[in-house]
Amino acid sequence: MSRRRYVARGVPGGYRVWDNRGRRWWGELYELCPDRLLDELNGAADPGRITALLKHYRALRR
Repeated sequence: MSRRRYVARGVPGGYRVWDNRGRRWWGELYELCPDRLLDELNGAADPGRITALLKHYRALRR
């Protein structure tokens, strides 16, 4: 059984997305993990869709 490529992990101050294949953090720190992003990470985990959601939530923070 293979591990998921992207997972949301709790870190001090909120959540970040961890890339298991690249072994690095992906995206920015979120105080609350957005539900749509979490659903995508736990579901199909399509990298294009995850990128679009990260860009969307980053734009909302500005």
